[in-house]
Parts: sequence; C-alpha cells; structure tokens
Amino acid sequence: MSTFRHRSFLAAAAAIIAITAGSGIAAQAAPRPGANDTGDTVLANSFSAVDRNTSWNLTGKLELDFPTHHPQGIAYTEDHIFLSSVEIVERTVKYPSPQGGYDRSAGKGVGHLFVMDKSGKLQKAIILGEGDMYHPGGLDFDGENIWVSVAQYRPNSSSLIYRVDASTLEAEKQFEVPDHFGGVVMDRQTGHLVGNTWGSRRFAEWNLKGKQLSTWQNPNHFLDYQDCQYVASSQALCAGVTNLPQTPAAGGLAGTYELGGMALIDLAKGTTLHEVPFQKWSTAGHVATRNPFKLTADGGHLTMHVAPDDYEEGNGTEILTYEATVIPAN
Repeated sequence: MSTFRHRSFLAAAAAIIAITAGSGIAAQAAPRPGANDTGDTVLANSFSAVDRNTSWNLTGKLELDFPTHHPQGIAYTEDHIFLSSVEIVERTVKYPSPQGGYDRSAGKGVGHLFVMDKSGKLQKAIILGEGDMYHPGGLDFDGENIWVSVAQYRPNSSSLIYRVDASTLEAEKQFEVPDHFGGVVMDRQTGHLVGNTWGSRRFAEWNLKGKQLSTWQNPNHFLDYQDCQYVASSQALCAGVTNLPQTPAAGGLAGTYELGGMALIDLAKGTTLHEVPFQKWSTAGHVATRNPFKLTADGGHLTMHVAPDDYEEGNGTEILTYEATVIPAN
C-alpha cells in the first residue's frame, strides 16, 4: 500500500457509488469526487496568515444548559449546532502490562451527538456507538452530512464511522475500522474519508465502503488533534492539545500544562502546511482548543468557536467565540 494516495483519472472518475452499512442499512449515493469541493479557500489563505502574534479577542460565551458530559467535536449548519460528547459510566483502568493487545480496560460509556438551535437550546440527543465503541470524536460537515467516528476509549482498538443527515438527523453506521480513530473528515476532492488515530499519530484514508486506500504517519509531534474540518483542495484544518510536564519545582509530570494549537494539513501529501500555538484559556482553566473547534473566515476576519470545558467543570460547557483579523498573502 502506498504511503500517500495516488490519484489517477480513473479514481477521480468513480463518480457515484452505493454504500451499505454492515448491518443492512439502506444504500446511499456517495459524493462525486471533486463535484462538491466547494471548501473555503478563503479560510485556508487567511489561516496561513495567522502566527504567534495574532491577536485573538474573546467576543462571546454561549452557556449550554443541559448535561454535555465530555464534549469532543462541533459543527455548524444553517439550522443547527452539532456537538459530540462521551458520557463516562465506568472509567478505563490502565493495566500493569498489556492484556489482549490493550493497555487498559474498555470502560463503559454512552456516545452522544447533541443537536441544538443557534441559541444553544437542545433539540435532539442522538445516541451513537455500540458495545465498547462509545467515544465519539471530532465532527466534519460536508454541506449535507455530519461525519463522526465512535471509538473504543483506548488506543489500538476499533471504531465505527457514522453519517448523520444534517436535515433529517437520521444516523447511519457506514463501516467499522480496526483502530481508535478520534476524528474524521470528508475530503470533497476525492469523495473519501480521512481519519486520525489515538493522539493523531497516524492518518488513514478510506472509500465509503470502508476500504483503506492509504495511511501515513503524522509529521507533527506537537499536537494531538481533537477536532478537524475540511477546508478545500484536499486540506483539513485541525486543532488540539498536548499535555506537557512542568519543571520539577512546579510538579513535573504531576503538574502538566496544556499546549493548544491549530494546523492546516495537506491530506493528499500527508504534510503539515501551517501550524500555530493557541494559548487562550477557558473558565475551568483549559486551553481553548482542548476539544471542539470550528473556524470560519470572512476575508481576513477569522471567527473561532470552541468548547473546552466539560459539564462538571467551571460554569459547565460554554461555546467560546474568539475573533481575529489577519492580512492574507493572496
């Protein structure tokens, strides 16, 4: 298998395929490669002008008044805000040594996809996952569907990939993959899905039947991506966090701090195009890019929505809005 994808004319011309979920779910039409690649090139250009000196201003807080548990990903459509979250019923426990290929127990939980109106009022709670796969990850909206992975809460495990119709709110399981994938995006240039594993150390690409087409190691070792969105031309914008140790006097490994940041990724070449740190803090003291993340651009004006805090922390989950202005190169 090639490390990076080889896009031949024949692959690009595989216009519409019917896919059927493993448990008898009705077939659907896949996007025709390239036809729906109306991604935001303005966003890609504007983000490339962001650096460590960019001034981000907190311009809004939207408090959510329902149990959000541990939020993971966020997506916006014309009518709704979607928020994925994991409800922990029984925490995983690290083994003294690996057992059955796992470094910890499976734990127990419930996967949620919350659907809200634009004021943050809960309209529907969709349960996702099955068995030990109860941990939803980051979200991507392709203009019609929300794409989300639901994984076991441990590395080197397994995940289910779901498609949720953003209009009808019907969720359909598409396929299962043999690893923990914490996020997935729809590459509208190819009509394929791209996911990232535990800690985002590896990426994989599949067609809509779940056949793995390529895989590559993440060249970025600074961030564990938590939530990604498709941008344009086989590029994705990801945000995340890494817990790093303090000095021994400040507690060492017991006194870690959160490094946040964002990165623009080339999904075709498996490379990082641009990355910047982001050190703004939530009410509960988390770095803002800890989990759910969405960025939009209006010319050189950027608007970021993040939701770093859990329901049990601080003021509960708040969707924070940050804004910045940059001068794009082109």
